[in-house]
Amino acid sequence: MKKLIEKRQRRAKRKLRIRSVVSGTSERPRLSVFRSNKHFYCQAIDDLTGNTLVSVSDMEKVLAGSKLTAEGVKKLGTELGKRLKAKKIATAVFDRNGFRYHGVIKSFADAIREAGIQF
Repeated sequence: MKKLIEKRQRRAKRKLRIRSVVSGTSERPRLSVFRSNKHFYCQAIDDLTGNTLVSVSDMEKVLAGSKLTAEGVKKLGTELGKRLKAKKIATAVFDRNGFRYHGVIKSFADAIREAGIQF
């Protein structure tokens, strides 16, 4: 139990350190990702107004077949890229939310780049 608490504290410190630098606007929103053991979520957030512009999750009916694997998350990344293009957003700031940049987080970011969104 002690190791779990230490792990959560380390992630919380990384998250605060990242959020002190990363901020989003309506032209260049912050892409905040969250992954749990079962699901994956991402939001494009305008921090100036506090609004979520676009969101994507593997719990949506359209994307229900996606699993929490590198291949499954690529579908979510391409869908988020399409939704951002529909809102005429070409650039964004990636907020990994304290998670390490490898595995599922990395494949999601690569899929968004392939969809034409620049970080």
